[in-house]
Amino acid sequence: MKVTPEKNEQIAKMTFSSIYPHYVNKVEKKGRTIQELHQVIEWLTGFDEDSLQKLIEEQVTFETFFQKAELHPNAHLIKGVICGYRIEEIEDEFELYRKCRYLDKLVDELAKGRKMEKILRKE
Repeated sequence: MKVTPEKNEQIAKMTFSSIYPHYVNKVEKKGRTIQELHQVIEWLTGFDEDSLQKLIEEQVTFETFFQKAELHPNAHLIKGVICGYRIEEIEDEFELYRKCRYLDKLVDELAKGRKMEKILRKE
């Protein structure tokens, strides 16, 4: 599927705090922990637990969330299909959308029981 400007804008305006509980539910239902979820989020964004909690409390949008993030240098190694989109084929003009899909893919891999060293791409 192709990302549209409308879809990109829709994601940009969503708050991270509205999606975060879904991430928690997804991983906990599959026997993973909130600590593992936070480890994955910290690897991708650089946000430690305190920073993450502050962003949730501030109800920042995904646009602000990723503007403040320091994306991991190996994030480009996250590949595959998530929500019908092949991550590596998302155009550069939709960089925010790609970053959101990176996060979705990591959460999905965590929930599916993938080993943490595989999720946290080491090259």
